[in-house]
Amino acid sequence: MKRFLVVLALFGALWAFAGAAPARGPAPAGEIPVAALPREARVTLALIKADGPFPYARDGSVFGNREKILPAQRRGYYREFTVPTPGARGRGARRIVAGTGAAGDARTSGEYYYSDDHYNSFRRIHE
Repeated sequence: MKRFLVVLALFGALWAFAGAAPARGPAPAGEIPVAALPREARVTLALIKADGPFPYARDGSVFGNREKILPAQRRGYYREFTVPTPGARGRGARRIVAGTGAAGDARTSGEYYYSDDHYNSFRRIHE
C-alpha cells in the first residue's frame, strides 16, 4: 500500500510537470515531438528518466523487437514501459520502448520510441 501511495504521489507530480513540455521544433518524418505526446506518455518518459517508480510491475522488462520494426539490436537492448490509456481495461495498447544505449541505461540513452497501437507501429520521440 505504501509503494502504491508513493507511485501515486510521484505520478501526480510528474503529471503536472509533463504538461509543460517544451516545443523543440518540428520532428523529422517517423518521429514525434515530446510536446505532441499524450500527457500520460510524457509522464511515463519522465518516470523512465527518473528510474521509476513505475505503476506496472512489467515496466522495464525486455522488449524482444520480434516485430523487427525497431533497429536491430542485441537481445535485452530494448525495455518496454506502459503508457496508461484512459478508459482502457488493464494496461491498454500504448507503450514507450527505450533503448539502453552504449552505457546500457534507458534513463540516459535518449533513444525512446512511442507506440499507440501495441507495437504495430513506432515513432521515435524527438526531444
